Amino acid sequence: MNVHDYLALFFGTQEPLNPALVAGAMVLSFLLAILIATVYQVTFRGFTYSRSYIHTMVLGSMVTCMLIMAVGNNIARGMGILGTLAIIRFRTPVRDPRDAMFLFACLGVGIACGAGTPVVAVIGTGLICAAALLLHWIPFASRRDYEGLLRFIMPVDDAETAQTAQEILKRYCSSFYLLGMRDAEQGDAMEFSYQVRLLDPAYQQDLVAAFKKAGGFSDPVLLLQRTTVEL
Repeated sequence: MNVHDYLALFFGTQEPLNPALVAGAMVLSFLLAILIATVYQVTFRGFTYSRSYIHTMVLGSMVTCMLIMAVGNNIARGMGILGTLAIIRFRTPVRDPRDAMFLFACLGVGIACGAGTPVVAVIGTGLICAAALLLHWIPFASRRDYEGLLRFIMPVDDAETAQTAQEILKRYCSSFYLLGMRDAEQGDAMEFSYQVRLLDPAYQQDLVAAFKKAGGFSDPVLLLQRTTVEL
């Protein structure tokens, strides 16, 4: 291998890119990143939503696509770009690992488009979006039990009202047990505290409404308590 071959290996032999192919790759990376960003918005469950983060995902995909096309197979050019990026310091923290994965997905789309493999970019985007939506809709890795503390006041020694309370609890709860009782309204009534597990999380308001409509109960309150907070 002569000196010319070594220089070709180091500096690359990439021919000028077709402007139409460059524009097509950039547009494709933009559209696929928009799709990933839309799925991120649909499946977002965090507390602080950032519009600029969505824009970063889309623009990051396009910038990555441009850099990959600019580098090509030129090692020297790639080292120069790497050195330039090392000077720029990104101080914005990504707190949720899931957010980081969506950002990496957009960068991966940019790499695939810039490398001239649109099939990989399109199929990869479709599968990643499908997986994100599936994980959002199914209860995979969820540890929620939908437990809560139910309190209500009812008259003392009222067997009919007590039976009504049991029927309502059985209708909306998969399990329940009495935590405690205490005097209320100067001894004329009793406050009951039940630990409950709802059959369905949508029954939260229905359970309280049932006690209010039944009559004989006052101040029904359902306090939701979960051992784990899921985001």
